[in-house]
Amino acid sequence: VQLQASGGGLVQAGGSFRLSCAASGRPFSTYGMGWFRQAPGKEREFVAAVAWRGTATYYVDSVKGRFTISRENAKNTAFLQMNSLRPEDTAVYYCAVGRGGHSLSGGTVDDWGQGTLVTVSS
Repeated sequence: VQLQASGGGLVQAGGSFRLSCAASGRPFSTYGMGWFRQAPGKEREFVAAVAWRGTATYYVDSVKGRFTISRENAKNTAFLQMNSLRPEDTAVYYCAVGRGGHSLSGGTVDDWGQGTLVTVSS
């Protein structure tokens, strides 16, 4: 699967972004989609994932209530709506595909997209 992420940039704390991830190469509705991030000097961490049907979602505790993952299978695209952004959300965000949302939440990734940088200023 080939993944193309977009939507990053610079925003002030409290602001919002919506990241998009367009997929190609395999029927979109057959796999889970997820987002990971890597802050400077830190390891890459799981952020959010959604099952192939879009009904089950998974989040790391630090983004619950602020971030929402979704997908539009007809458009082969997944989204990460990020609200109430904080400086600690600054990172390169990567979209990923895996067998399912739960497996992605455990860090099992089949393919990675390129990253998109999100910078949150205080």
